[in-house]
Amino acid sequence: MTTVLAALLVLAALVLPHEVGQISPAGFVRIPVEGLAGLAILLVLPPRPRRVVALLGGLLLALVTLLRILDMGFLVTLVRPFDPVLDWVLADDAFSFLADSVGLAGAIAAAVAAVLLVVAVFVLLTRSVLRLTRVAIAHRTASARAVAVLSVVWLACAVLGVQIVAPLPVASRSAAALAWQKAMQVPATMRDEQAFAQQARVDAFRDTPPGRLLTGLRGKDVMLTFVESYGRSAVEDPRYAPQVDATLDAGTRSLAAAGYSARSAFLTSPVAGGGSWLAHATFGSGLWIDDEQRDRSLTASDRLTLTSAFKKADWQTVGVMPGTTAAWPESRFFGIDTVYDARNLGYRGLNFSWSPMPDQYALAAYQRTEHGKPDRGPQMAEVVLTSSHVPWTPVPKLVPWDAVGDGSGYDATVRATDPPDVVWQDPQRVRDGYRDSIVYSLDSLISWVQTYGDENLVLVFLGDHQPLPIITGDGASRDVPITIVARDRSVLDRVSSWGWQDGLHPGPTAPVWRMDAFRDRFLTAFGS
Repeated sequence: MTTVLAALLVLAALVLPHEVGQISPAGFVRIPVEGLAGLAILLVLPPRPRRVVALLGGLLLALVTLLRILDMGFLVTLVRPFDPVLDWVLADDAFSFLADSVGLAGAIAAAVAAVLLVVAVFVLLTRSVLRLTRVAIAHRTASARAVAVLSVVWLACAVLGVQIVAPLPVASRSAAALAWQKAMQVPATMRDEQAFAQQARVDAFRDTPPGRLLTGLRGKDVMLTFVESYGRSAVEDPRYAPQVDATLDAGTRSLAAAGYSARSAFLTSPVAGGGSWLAHATFGSGLWIDDEQRDRSLTASDRLTLTSAFKKADWQTVGVMPGTTAAWPESRFFGIDTVYDARNLGYRGLNFSWSPMPDQYALAAYQRTEHGKPDRGPQMAEVVLTSSHVPWTPVPKLVPWDAVGDGSGYDATVRATDPPDVVWQDPQRVRDGYRDSIVYSLDSLISWVQTYGDENLVLVFLGDHQPLPIITGDGASRDVPITIVARDRSVLDRVSSWGWQDGLHPGPTAPVWRMDAFRDRFLTAFGS
């Protein structure tokens, strides 16, 4: 019985599918060429080298299995495979997210479980390979015949393209392919670092004199606002679009009644599911920032960003980042004079899972501390709204602006809502929470413009990335909506050549740009 379990464990590790959705009992009915080759080698080796090779083979198989599991997790959350060079630094972010969402005890339990899983995979697979090696040597003739027969079957299945469960071939070589792919990522990452450094050095706006930067926005207050997880699916997927589009269309009408006009389109984000800071860096820098290495290289450079361009042109620059809970040293690179985060926005209420405070409170705090100051000069504010961040529960409710207070009034909403670990047992409740949180964030922003905006306000708001695949489904684009709102018609006249659509709601035929194209087009349109 122990031998059978060992064989099943090794087989499962060798043919483990690439994606969670491909896992099924039939999906494991495959012949791994790595197992056949490994067994053939072990059968011809002398005893001492055989044990060493079996031990190393077990350790390598365990490593490949863990990489496969990490790939699955990353595909589910970030819609991309795990990068063995760059992604280890995300472990700290994952722990912080769990601590904020389910509490410190739950995060610690998850971390302990992850460590135990790693240990178990290495111990069990190594011992299983050693045991199977001993059994195979004890039945050398039968083992050799089995290898020969299965090799013929593997070759036939490979030639004929046999599949029991698409797209998984019966003639499997997935473990070897994964090992090769991950090994090749190391030199590829090194090459990309050098190529990106050369790319970043080319900046058409670095030496632009301050007097020629952003001349078309002189005297304006500019808000660059990110709405977390506000992706194209929110405005087109029939599970969310009716409510989200109604909010945008109503906002278009109400802002028009107040004298505002808007233009909308789509940008293609470098990330999906998470990694908001990479999207922010791409949007501001005009460079494609899709991994941590590029982000570090960017912030170590002298690249002109949208926010630092405003600072260079003598705007007061402010960052409103309610989701930031520690010092943000990169603020200097981005040219942000004053940073407001979870520690100094004055919120006294309960956290909304990961989001420390509701968006309406963050906007009210910005109005109180900066935008509403009398006799101030033109201001550029980068505002990051977080209420629509996963896990999308609890969802705040819009309240009168004079009732926001210190945030303690939101506590009843938090206490009356099921925690994330309960909500996430039902995918439909998760999707409803996502939809409602996007509606809330948009309502908060539109209401703020109606209440506190004036003829000098220019608002640019956009999504940072699409949400998790549980929301979008497989194969969703990486597009996010973007909108420019202004009361001064001359502002939108400068972007008339862009072909963006009227209103807050970009339709299916709205233009689509890569997100790294925005900086140059914006600085060109509003420069002289």
